[in-house]
Amino acid sequence: MPRFASVALTALAFAVSLGSGAAGTAAAASTRPVVYEVPITGVVDPLVARMVERGINQARDAHAAAVLVRLDTPGGLDSSMRSIIKSIQRSKVPVVCWVGPPGARAASAGAFILVGCPVAAMAPSTNVGAAHPVGITGDVLSTKVTNDAAAYIRSLAESHGRNADWAERAVRDSVSISANEAVRIHVADFLASDRSSLLRAIDGHAVDTAVGPVDLRVAGASIHVVHLTLGESLLHVIDDPNVAFILFVAGIALLVLAIIHHGVHLYGAVGLVLVVSSLVVFSLLPVNVAGLLLLIAAFVLFVLDLKLHLHGAPVAAGIIVFIFGGLYLYNGSVPNARVSRPLIFILAFLFAVLFFLAVRAALKAHHAPLHTGKPVLGARGVVLRDLAPVGVVRVNSEEWSAKLAEDAPIPVTAGTRVRVVGTTGLTLEVVPAETDGEADGAEPGTEVNR
Repeated sequence: MPRFASVALTALAFAVSLGSGAAGTAAAASTRPVVYEVPITGVVDPLVARMVERGINQARDAHAAAVLVRLDTPGGLDSSMRSIIKSIQRSKVPVVCWVGPPGARAASAGAFILVGCPVAAMAPSTNVGAAHPVGITGDVLSTKVTNDAAAYIRSLAESHGRNADWAERAVRDSVSISANEAVRIHVADFLASDRSSLLRAIDGHAVDTAVGPVDLRVAGASIHVVHLTLGESLLHVIDDPNVAFILFVAGIALLVLAIIHHGVHLYGAVGLVLVVSSLVVFSLLPVNVAGLLLLIAAFVLFVLDLKLHLHGAPVAAGIIVFIFGGLYLYNGSVPNARVSRPLIFILAFLFAVLFFLAVRAALKAHHAPLHTGKPVLGARGVVLRDLAPVGVVRVNSEEWSAKLAEDAPIPVTAGTRVRVVGTTGLTLEVVPAETDGEADGAEPGTEVNR
């Protein structure tokens, strides 16, 4: 019995030690630091600025050890870049910026963000510079804008003890340097090939925050990546200069078709949706208002040619204006913010074919002699839509576009009986009929749209 008790006590002690070890492991896991990573990839725009602000706020609420802003960007909008830097400056959580992985870059607006970050690190085979941020209205090459950008990046560099002279040259002279050179001349603080080596390198360093210096404890931290929300992701699907251009052009084209074909509301509804969608995307891109006006002017010329029968001269001018509108739609100083030239010329060619051939054929058929199963001249009908002087009538149980004859009184309201006195293509010329007797083709009880 004593021997059995001794074995039992030994087993119990072993179980307790295992439990203590597991509890210790769980406790260690629960105290493992967490770093929130906010990736800035692609063009810097308002959606990215919103994501950075949200990521920093989430890190603060989660009591994270740090925020890692990963940069791989060709640049973007000046307003969005400044918004990101303000979010970093207001952060109560230490913020670390890293240009990575190898092959990444922090150009233009990205250079401002890196220089303005409390901790700036770069992976090997990355580069920083060519700092030419632009506003959404353009004119980035003016002396005023250049001086403002140079003063801003110099102040950012000086506030973090970095090479302010080089930072200013990055704006004025568009210089760019490699990661090794950036560390050597004190533009960046650390060289780190990956996240793990970066976190080990900066562990224990004091980092300035909005509430004062904070010692980093990030070695071996787990990474929580912040992503775009569903709505932001959907916008990013169409947040492309070519897509926005196509949406706008297609929308305007459908609105033109709605003008040409009276009463076809589907074209107008879809066109309006596409135009509004394109304007939402344009708000995220460096759009030149002159480019938009040129595109609209092109379609105005198309419509004038169709309505005034000017034999193609306005269409030819419209095609030229359309090409220039596409070329100057975006500010060319923003990297990758331009419409593909092949796309512009392909669409211009398609519009030329459409308006010179297809629409011309439709108008020719529109003005061809009228052939119907029943005699129309002299027939009587009823007005369905007010004639002022153009409207819609019902004749021979069919709906027709109609206009009043020259001597007829204007307007003729819905429900009035009329008589056909002539035709112009598919449009009937009518005059008010005598009021005695039921109008031919107008059934008793016919409901009229007023």
